[in-house]
Amino acid sequence: MKNQLIGLMILLSTAMTSFGGTLEKPIDKEADVIIYGGTSAAVTAAVQVVRMGKSVIIVSPDEHLGGLSAGGLGFSDTGNKETIGGLSREFYQRVYDYYDQEETWEWQKKSEYGNKGQGTPAIDGDKRTMWIFEPHIAEQVFEDFIRENQIEVYRDEWLDREKGVIGEDGGIQSITTLSGKKFIGKVFIDATYEGDLMASAGVSYMVGRESNERYDENWNGVQTGVLHHDHWFKSDISPYVVPGDPLSGVLPLISVADPGEKGEGDHRIQAYCFRLCMTDLPENRVPFPQPENYDPSQYELMLRVFQSGWRETFTKFDPVPNRKTDTNNHGPFSSDNIGKNYDYPDASYERREEIIKQHENYQKGMLYFMANDPRMPSDVREEVSQWGLAKDEFVDNDNWPHQLYIREARRMIGKYVLTEHDVTLKYDTPDPIGMGSYTIDSHNVQRYIKPDGFVQNEGDIGVHLKAPYKIAFGSILPKEKECTNLLVPVCVSASHTAFGSVRMEPVFMILGQSAATAAVLSIESGEGLHQLDYEKLKGQLEEDGQVLNYEK
Repeated sequence: MKNQLIGLMILLSTAMTSFGGTLEKPIDKEADVIIYGGTSAAVTAAVQVVRMGKSVIIVSPDEHLGGLSAGGLGFSDTGNKETIGGLSREFYQRVYDYYDQEETWEWQKKSEYGNKGQGTPAIDGDKRTMWIFEPHIAEQVFEDFIRENQIEVYRDEWLDREKGVIGEDGGIQSITTLSGKKFIGKVFIDATYEGDLMASAGVSYMVGRESNERYDENWNGVQTGVLHHDHWFKSDISPYVVPGDPLSGVLPLISVADPGEKGEGDHRIQAYCFRLCMTDLPENRVPFPQPENYDPSQYELMLRVFQSGWRETFTKFDPVPNRKTDTNNHGPFSSDNIGKNYDYPDASYERREEIIKQHENYQKGMLYFMANDPRMPSDVREEVSQWGLAKDEFVDNDNWPHQLYIREARRMIGKYVLTEHDVTLKYDTPDPIGMGSYTIDSHNVQRYIKPDGFVQNEGDIGVHLKAPYKIAFGSILPKEKECTNLLVPVCVSASHTAFGSVRMEPVFMILGQSAATAAVLSIESGEGLHQLDYEKLKGQLEEDGQVLNYEK
């Protein structure tokens, strides 16, 4: 559907040019700060601008705000909660307020929910925070932020990536969308998962994994033989159509390319998936649908995993309230569509839509296969059949999430590049604007054939950190020679390794607020972002509840 809408926008834009203004030209819009994107970072950035007394416009390619936080990722990857402050913490406090109301518990009593979270209880009554939630509750919190602060939002507006960014005096003067709307601002914030505004403005960026040599890291580049989590083949499973016979051909979803030498850089990025909101409650359950062009042969490798005796199927059916789940990837063959996203970051809108649809069909097909294919072990098939999509979530999209989990796309190469040394505290990171604390975490990037003739996954990394770390102001700033009035709080300047920890939704909200603070202070002082007095920025951030240092 998005494909068709984008095409219509292009046709309308062409018609306006061809007929010499027969169609009325859209009115230009102007604000102090223009935010491109509809993620959680976009919303917190906009709220902060308004609270500091400046005007802001959100230009969102998405109709639904909140990104992954409202798109199925309800079992929050938070790390140390003490480092989450400001508007990010306020988001989780507002979630708590909703679940403090009896009417929110429609399908389950609050007492029946339990209190399982990541590392801490899901519900912290003392601090009035709730870290685990349903998608529609998260989206409502973001919409509350928008409504209460009277934030102007333009939805379903896609940046013209070829000629829509107009520069002036080393910075951005305006951006134009495919519908022809023009947005003029003093400071711009790219809060997308893809970094489209950043890239269109000519800012340097990286896609893929750097070599370990580039930043003297240990966990970057190709990681053959590194098996940190449970997302690898624990049994010897043949990748061939006829097991053990290379001449019979290779099964789908396995690469025949050389995986590369350990530690060398490559173009590959960690796998994407949809974080599904599922339920086993019959009154609220929609059976897993058979997708378009369903091809059961795509799941032969998964079948062999189950036939080998693997039974960790429900390990990541993480519970959220009202007898629902945030279902994530788990195991050697799961919801991560490994190796099918390499061209996504730089792809056209049309190509991205194809990739998103392919991921949707892959994941729908996998669930349909597990629940219905007679070759599946009966115990697994019967149990999976008890589950389905939650009928009361994503109601305008056939109960399927609006947002694909873009775990990693472009990463800016900015004023300061955050690396493994920052997140492991080997460096004293300068000018912090927020903190992170989650494990260095990368999902698999490829599935390949080992020299012994069996299949294996590669790229899954999980390195625990000894303490929270600082995130530098320079990591959301482009190099000054490339752009003077742009901030990038999502596609931050970080190596693949460091980004594996930074890339968590609470951190994106923190960085969105900090980016907005810097934008407003720059406007008020007349100083460029790169000349901004850090002590003044630090003082404002701390006044607004951001955590910039952590000591036990």
